[in-house]
Amino acid sequence: MKDKLKSKNIKTIAYSEIVDLTHAIHPNIPIWPGDPATEFETVSQIEKHGYFLRKFSIGEHSGTHINAPNSFHAGGPSIDSYAPQSLVFPAIAIDIREQSLANPDYTLTIDDVLNWERQHKLIEAGNLVLLYTGWQEKWDNERAFFNLDERGICHFPGFGKAATQFLLEERSIAGIGTDTHGVDTGRDESFAVNKLVLEKQRIVLENLANLDLLPAAADITLVIGILRLLGGSGSPVSVLAFVA
Repeated sequence: MKDKLKSKNIKTIAYSEIVDLTHAIHPNIPIWPGDPATEFETVSQIEKHGYFLRKFSIGEHSGTHINAPNSFHAGGPSIDSYAPQSLVFPAIAIDIREQSLANPDYTLTIDDVLNWERQHKLIEAGNLVLLYTGWQEKWDNERAFFNLDERGICHFPGFGKAATQFLLEERSIAGIGTDTHGVDTGRDESFAVNKLVLEKQRIVLENLANLDLLPAAADITLVIGILRLLGGSGSPVSVLAFVA
């Protein structure tokens, strides 16, 4: 028995704190233009039925959520096909708040990535790269969060395509995430970065919270809790960061 245990690839998570990167879900969360509203309805009450129960309705890409490949690629894997081991990753967070404050259309560049590595450490293969833009602070103000212009185009920061290709090809990352409603910049209506990452069947997380609580150089492990929706194009998620 001892020999069998030794032969197993046992993985551990060392942490000193756990940070919840998930926004609470309620009817007034920012909803992507045209997506279904988030709704709650009381089904039973303690006084009348002996227990409290609600039903709720929410879009697959609302709240803190994950996008599945079939959301942009017909025939791609759906969210119910994700293996449990594919939802646990090491992670790093790149802070571009200063650039985003000066330019809401700012896109992460290769130089941003290299500068982060010079200051901290090389981004190792298998990491999730999170982008802290400061947009999480706008979550309770839908108008500011989407920052729509007179033509109805959103303006918020995101990953640049060249930087994303560099991270995928030169750093072999496991995926990307951000605190805005899209890993693409708001004005990129082609969803180029989403399509690029999901074509390679990597992780895409959007509407993350509390990225300011992640130390830049710490060892971080993310655990992503999905709703296993059959055929789902994505799912609201609970994302926990274990910080060493």
